[in-house]
Amino acid sequence: MIELMVHDEKLRDDFARRLAQACKEFGLEEHGRGVKLAKAIGVTPKAVSKWLTGEAMPRREPMEALAKYLRVDLAWLQLGKPSNSEPANVSYIGKHKAGNSFPLISWVSAGCWLEAVEPYRKDEIEIWPETTVDASPGSFWLRVKGDSMTSPIGFTVPEGMIILVDPEKEASNGNLVVAKLENENEATFKKFIMDAGQKYLKALNPQYPLTPINGNCKILGKVVDIKWEFIP
Repeated sequence: MIELMVHDEKLRDDFARRLAQACKEFGLEEHGRGVKLAKAIGVTPKAVSKWLTGEAMPRREPMEALAKYLRVDLAWLQLGKPSNSEPANVSYIGKHKAGNSFPLISWVSAGCWLEAVEPYRKDEIEIWPETTVDASPGSFWLRVKGDSMTSPIGFTVPEGMIILVDPEKEASNGNLVVAKLENENEATFKKFIMDAGQKYLKALNPQYPLTPINGNCKILGKVVDIKWEFIP
């Protein structure tokens, strides 16, 4: 019985270390890490605190959500070893890999990005986050504002994250998009929905209503990457 307890404690401690490593590589600072993780996967901060301190381990669904959000191999995060489909010498896939860089622009600029080249010259933009996603040259990053895409459960994109928008990728039903509504100064970030011939923009936050779109909206691009980017 004592051996079993010691074994369980070691499993929790080892998991906590892997979780901390994944968070660090993902770019989540230690301060406020638990709250950000809780919001991202739809659990309580208390639960995440127990995972980070080795008091408990998540069940199957939150474990999968953690791995997906932090972009690490599920088998590595849960058990400390790679999945059977990966080479034996690979145990962690969350470490940063150099990729393409794209400009981080404003929401107002997003609506004019393809048409008005001069006011938004790329050489005047200072922040160029990287991505490993295959995106077209005209892609750009935006920083999420407000809570319209913060879901109380499941997948969520809280304020402060950055999203990579690819203007050349066509959006289909269920995709996340950035769109520009007529008579609106700024672009908006929503889920694109098609239902019985009608198109809508849907927030992940259920407190926001569906927005029907019928020729009064331009889809600026499909969201192809989402991540935390901490900029001094």
